[in-house]
Amino acid sequence: MEGRDSGPYFDPDFDSIFERINPRVCIDNETREDCTLIKVDSANRHGILLEMVQLLTDLDLVISKSYISSDGGWLMDVFHVTDQLGRKLIDPVLIRFLQQSLVKERTGARSTREEVTTCLGKLVGAGHLASEYAVVEITATDRPGLLSEIAAVVAELYCHVACAQAWTHNSRSAIVFYLTEEATRKAITDANRLAHIEQQIDNVLVAHHGLGERRGVKVSGPTPDRVHSERRLHQLMYEDGDYEAGPPPPPADISLEPRIGTVLLSSTVPSPLPWSATIKTRASVDSWHEKGYSVVNIHCRDRPKLLFDTVCTLTDMQYAVFHASVGAHGPLAVQEYYIRQMNGCTLDSESERQRVSRCLVAAVERRVSHGLRLEITTTDRGGLLADVTRVLRENGFSLTRMECATRGERAVGTFYVVDYASDGGEVDARRVNAVRKELGESVTVKVSGSGAVEGCGVAAAKASMSPVGGGRSATSLGSLLWSHLGRLSGNFGSIRS
Repeated sequence: MEGRDSGPYFDPDFDSIFERINPRVCIDNETREDCTLIKVDSANRHGILLEMVQLLTDLDLVISKSYISSDGGWLMDVFHVTDQLGRKLIDPVLIRFLQQSLVKERTGARSTREEVTTCLGKLVGAGHLASEYAVVEITATDRPGLLSEIAAVVAELYCHVACAQAWTHNSRSAIVFYLTEEATRKAITDANRLAHIEQQIDNVLVAHHGLGERRGVKVSGPTPDRVHSERRLHQLMYEDGDYEAGPPPPPADISLEPRIGTVLLSSTVPSPLPWSATIKTRASVDSWHEKGYSVVNIHCRDRPKLLFDTVCTLTDMQYAVFHASVGAHGPLAVQEYYIRQMNGCTLDSESERQRVSRCLVAAVERRVSHGLRLEITTTDRGGLLADVTRVLRENGFSLTRMECATRGERAVGTFYVVDYASDGGEVDARRVNAVRKELGESVTVKVSGSGAVEGCGVAAAKASMSPVGGGRSATSLGSLLWSHLGRLSGNFGSIRS
């Protein structure tokens, strides 16, 4: 044999074998009295953290605290979780669904997962996939009546709205509709019909389109592996540039972290922070040259789905999260991420750091609920969304956020409204009663203030939680993270419930 230089041999199948290593999933209801610990130890790949957080979010679970660490190709996650009513996870069907889903997400294997009903009555499972519907994606300048006009066109085209979501931020709006044929409730697959729907919706946008204003409409048929709807809303608003408006966001006050970290992770009695009533979303990106990380700090008001929103943004901006620590003290949420670009580089330029800060603040603010919250429940029927949004518009309400869906024969929706005549001022109770009257007795309208609903999530009530395995104090979230890395892997045991 000829003599030649040779390097070490790498099995081409090694990566795929590594990916197929079964994860260890522990649903632990014994360690803590106030929450369930979900621990996952598995092979790592880009986007896997988002998939896991997305699953917990879809199940209407609240993540009050989380520790994330990766070492090479291995990932260890610990989540402190309750349902939205503040209860531990004890339903065996839910626990089994979680275990099966986490294994599926980590390995990419197909599974025969059953359906499960969340604490809020939402049905989650293989039989309820957005990929079965035609989808309408819209970005446009936000204005009163926009959603009402689009919903009216959809109804006139004999389309049934299976579910829909709309966000507004910085005078921009993003809307996603999932449609079927009204008469048959079957998928819309004809290319010409899909193109006609797109053209008619675009006509609505053109009618109010200002010079130089951005707009976008895309209608597509059913497709497998469709992007999660809320992730898609983040992507649409990011692509639309909603984060570009306004001055740079204020930096996270790192000097507060020693005090916050110590109280957050060692206190047994929550103590109100004097500045809790005026919490502003703050974000900073700094460099840790010795370890080769960029360190992202986010301080904002705590609320449900916050972790999903920030992890989603970092993932779609192509940043890898190597370590993270997330928690809350009263209404204040504190998140710390150790990240790199996908090529292994850190964020070295000031412009890049500012861009990441802007995008993270936008991701947090998009879901902040402004205005009065109206929960509407009724029997599903054709043109329902068009009728509801028309009544709201005719009574002087402007929508700041909306989500609706059908559950069997019932339709449920949550609408956040402000008085557009007074530039977002308080809503007159008499007009709410007028909405009730016009919608009819068959429609249930529940009213609540957004601050009371989402001002701070269940996580805010968990301020007294201590770290996994004890109540040791820490000088900061960052030092806490590193002190726990050595212990995290030992906390993963066999699956128990």
